[in-house]
Amino acid sequence: MTKTHSGVVLPIKSNRFGLSCAITTPMSENGAVNLPALSHHIGWVLENGCDSVTLFGTTGENASLTMREREMMLGAALGTGLDPTTQLLAGVSATALGEAVDQAVMVLDAGCRGLLVLPPYYFKGVSDEGLFEWYAAFLESLGEGVEGVILYHIPSQSAAPLSVNLISRIIEAFPGAIAGIKDSSGDWATQEAYLKAFGNDLSVLVGDERQLARSVREGGEGSICGVSNIVPGWLRPMVYEGKEDARVNRLVEAICALPIMSAVKALAAHIHGAGEDFSTMRAPLPQLSDAQHKKLIAAYDEIAGS
Repeated sequence: MTKTHSGVVLPIKSNRFGLSCAITTPMSENGAVNLPALSHHIGWVLENGCDSVTLFGTTGENASLTMREREMMLGAALGTGLDPTTQLLAGVSATALGEAVDQAVMVLDAGCRGLLVLPPYYFKGVSDEGLFEWYAAFLESLGEGVEGVILYHIPSQSAAPLSVNLISRIIEAFPGAIAGIKDSSGDWATQEAYLKAFGNDLSVLVGDERQLARSVREGGEGSICGVSNIVPGWLRPMVYEGKEDARVNRLVEAICALPIMSAVKALAAHIHGAGEDFSTMRAPLPQLSDAQHKKLIAAYDEIAGS
């Protein structure tokens, strides 16, 4: 238990997860991954409040990245001088089991802290049994001793929800492999159920920054999130003190009123002054219109100045 400066006692573990940036993937006007911009941005988020970065997450346009691009991005991240064992995680997202395993092996071979593993996301209406078989085959393929796996619950994108019963079954079948669960459903009842079922044993993380402080106060260990691309310093007291920040809620609302990944990338480019040579979206994801971009930047500047 930890007592904050405000007197609130939080159920915080000494080895808690902390704040990880679901790093956006800078792209040049021709659509190529902008590796120098990625390296610079990684350094910036780590210097300004993040404990780690997570490559190839939803905010990073994971489904649009080839294996070769993942290899180059991982190399760029390692080239920044960060410690991969504590400061680098990477997402795994594939419908084909073999491809998911290849992505995971690349990350594990680099000595990274962990894997954020999305369930197979194309086939709809799959059962808990089918998802268990997929995760079991995935973990078995990685061999004995695998650890640091964070299960990724984001049903709005994957259409494959991870139930408490499913997660419990995976944990029981593969002791020591599962380090956490990231809930990006935006549904507090789901986060609450995960905290109740797994809060004593796993790192329960929340993706919706509006729920972050409450989650921490109730036993959560932090977040892998997109807004940490923009205001990691605002989020850190939420992660380590369970302290609400109205500015974060206002910023999230402004972002969610637009295509979210496009808005996060546009704001990250605004912070760095990178312009179009950073914020290009890869089709089919949309660019913000000029009007949307102008409104978003004005909203951010107003919130940041408040």
